[in-house]
Amino acid sequence: MIKGVNRQVVEITQTDCEYFERILFLVKPEFSTVSEGKLRERASLMSSAGKPPATRVRRRVRNVLCMIGAAFAGAAVCALVQLLIQQL
Repeated sequence: MIKGVNRQVVEITQTDCEYFERILFLVKPEFSTVSEGKLRERASLMSSAGKPPATRVRRRVRNVLCMIGAAFAGAAVCALVQLLIQQL
C-alpha cells in the first residue's frame, strides 16, 4: 500500500487480465483507518470483478436466436398470406 500526502492508494499488480498490468485504487478518506489487509482484500475482489462477464456471449446467442425466430415468423406470415391469396 502506498501512502500519499493527500490520498491513500492500494496497488494491485497481479490483475489476471491480459489488458492491464496493474490497478490503482484510491481509498476514500473515511476508510483510511481500515487495515491494509482488508483494503487489499477488497481491492482484489474488485479487480477480479472487472473481467468480462460470461453473459456477453449468452446475450449474443440470445440475439442470434431471436433473429432466427423472427425470420421463421416472417416466413410463416408470408406463407399464410400466399395461401389466403390463392384461395381468393
